[in-house]
Amino acid sequence: MKITDLKCALIGSNPVVRIVTDAGIDGYGQVELSKPYLKPHVLFYRDLILGEDPTDVERVMLRIRKLGSFKPWGSAVSAIEMALWDIAGKAANLPVYKLLGGKVRDRVRVYNGAVRFPLTGYEPEDFTANMALMKARPENFCIIKQGISFHSRMPQDRPEFFMFDARAGQRHFARGPLTERGLKHIVACVAAMKEVLGDEVGLALDCGPGWMVPDAIRLARALEPLNIMWLEDMITGDYNPYVMADLYRELTHSTTTPIHTGEQIYLRQHFKELFEKQAVRIVGPDPCDVGGLAELKWVAEYADLHGIMMAPHGTNDGLLGLAALVQVSATLPENYIAFECPIGNPAWWYGIVEGLPDPLVVDSHIAVWDRPGMGVNLIPEAAARYLAPEDVDFFAW
Repeated sequence: MKITDLKCALIGSNPVVRIVTDAGIDGYGQVELSKPYLKPHVLFYRDLILGEDPTDVERVMLRIRKLGSFKPWGSAVSAIEMALWDIAGKAANLPVYKLLGGKVRDRVRVYNGAVRFPLTGYEPEDFTANMALMKARPENFCIIKQGISFHSRMPQDRPEFFMFDARAGQRHFARGPLTERGLKHIVACVAAMKEVLGDEVGLALDCGPGWMVPDAIRLARALEPLNIMWLEDMITGDYNPYVMADLYRELTHSTTTPIHTGEQIYLRQHFKELFEKQAVRIVGPDPCDVGGLAELKWVAEYADLHGIMMAPHGTNDGLLGLAALVQVSATLPENYIAFECPIGNPAWWYGIVEGLPDPLVVDSHIAVWDRPGMGVNLIPEAAARYLAPEDVDFFAW
């Protein structure tokens, strides 16, 4: 079998990769909906993989892996890798999880980081009302993640929150020392959310990045009595192209509150220092950024050797990305907690894919399906209406 084409189209805001072969088998991968600008970056790799056997996944990846980088630039490589596994599974008539070593679990636990309700403000009572809505969801999520501090509009909307100018639209770049008032406000909001959730539902907090180490330590210690699931991306994260393991280690060893990072990291090599220095308690690589499914599994295995837990990121990965997360999460070792469950956005995505169970999430779990490849495919005649004019041949052979 040979690769005859690599295509990429924007479906909604998601760049979707399609690899075509001379055997009449194709495979799909998906990039986060926040990265529509990556379409030409995906197509850059086309000439490097044409003529290769897509079922030799690692051999193909060796041709392109070194050309990626930290989020967002590893997304193109990651989507290609997932499309290769989709083809390999279809060719073998096996689900991808079989090719990754087989199932460890029949159901994969997921958490809510994508089903959102608009916040009416950033006072404790606003977080209370919002958390009550999410707790009442029919998916019965066992963990809910909420953005606070630098992963919210607190720096822009609350006077004297921190000691820097947080201009509108600069969330990903806000960074600086907190005021005492700002720190106390965060603690009050978290306490209000935990009052709603009790010990029935875990609360994870997406915090940044942007924190100074002393403030991060103060918050982590202040929250210790509340048994927070984790504090995510306090020092680095999102689009930071570096790791800062020494700073994370200082934070982690100063508190019993679990510290989490990793969604922006590309490739196993950049997790090595975090693990070997015991710098975090939990990592959350995203299959759409880390380099793909095999890369994510390698990271999970190496994390397990160091006693570090695994909660993969995935909020914007879409429904094809969700299928990939189900396949790889079924194979992960016992350090697996849950993955961040993506949604179809816009909602018409649910009408252009086939293979998802209905209902999808039951008691915070998704049952692992056994169809070949990723087990979820685009419906060409349904998806074609959402293609731009320049992409009308996306489904052609």
